[in-house]
Amino acid sequence: MTPLPSVDSLAADAIALLARLVAFDTTSRDSNLALIAFVEDRLHRLGVTATRVPNADGSKANLYATLGPASAGGVVLSGHTDVVPVDGQPWTSDPFTLTEKDGRLYGRGTCDMKGFLALALAAAPFFAERDRLRRPIHLAFSYDEEVGCLGAPAMIAEIARHLPRPDAVIVGEPTRMEVVHGHKGITSYYVTVTGHEAHSSLTHLGLSANMAAIRLMHSLSELAARLEQQADPASPFLPKHATLTIGQINGGTAVNILARQCVFVFDLRCPPGTDPQAILAPFLAEAQALDAEMKARFADAGVAVVRRSLTPAFAPEPDGAAERIARRLAGDNGPPRVVAYAAEAGQFQEAGFSTVICGPGSIEQAHQPNEYVERVQMERGAAFMLRLADMLAGND
Repeated sequence: MTPLPSVDSLAADAIALLARLVAFDTTSRDSNLALIAFVEDRLHRLGVTATRVPNADGSKANLYATLGPASAGGVVLSGHTDVVPVDGQPWTSDPFTLTEKDGRLYGRGTCDMKGFLALALAAAPFFAERDRLRRPIHLAFSYDEEVGCLGAPAMIAEIARHLPRPDAVIVGEPTRMEVVHGHKGITSYYVTVTGHEAHSSLTHLGLSANMAAIRLMHSLSELAARLEQQADPASPFLPKHATLTIGQINGGTAVNILARQCVFVFDLRCPPGTDPQAILAPFLAEAQALDAEMKARFADAGVAVVRRSLTPAFAPEPDGAAERIARRLAGDNGPPRVVAYAAEAGQFQEAGFSTVICGPGSIEQAHQPNEYVERVQMERGAAFMLRLADMLAGND
């Protein structure tokens, strides 16, 4: 059996792999299959068979694989392969070419979250080495996390159904390699308001979708203010309250035409224990009433509210196995931590897995122009992977 590499050597391998992963443009609106094929090929060369879980039209896929023995008590290393767009952002380097400067590794997805994927893949050769591990490592790479955690549920269901029960799931979102045991949930909705076009001077002959949509958006704005006022002072989250924002608005054809259509998208982020459907019930009733009001004037007008995503919150697990394991591997004796963003951790927890979030980089760099992960974070991640190998080999 070959000796484990040094931290510096593993970190260097991971950074080289990160350059390869960043070069794949896996923006959520596009396919991730080229990256998935790259991962499959690397695992195949190690004698590891990976399983794809494709989306409905086959344009994207999740991937999971087991390294080591097919036994219970292993650890899942989970991460998403998609990244957010770079459109309109003032990057000073090519976002799809890894660029290092002053100890920072720049590129789209470096911290969110291809750095973690690169660490797991760099460690794969010794994870997969025959007879090294007594308990397995499971890799679980998803698609479409950035647009509502849409891809992971089908993969999680297969993992629950087909793999020996792991002790822990580690979701490698950027936490500066500190352990996080809770996140808010997110639900998002498309609201499509359809009016009736007419000359803007003849308002009695038409119905502006924009004007009707403003009524609904005003209600959401007031709801957001009420949620802030109702914040629990004891909440560990920042912001402490459930938050509601309207992220996109698109409506109208010209200034002198009553708008035929206005579409807006909003999201609601709730701490664990808060029911998003109960919060939104009055708004949904208002939208239904406005739909009837508009249809009474023009049969082709109205309001359609369609849920875009529903990702569960991730609640702190009392004396959780995943947190104990991850804190030991990360050398983390800090206070309990939660994050305001949503991730796939809540979905793994909902499926019954003990789960934690821990990965390289900071969420403050995610989704930004000139996104980066620090080299020192990749080194901390490499040390984490080496300790994980020792633990699953029974050397802890």
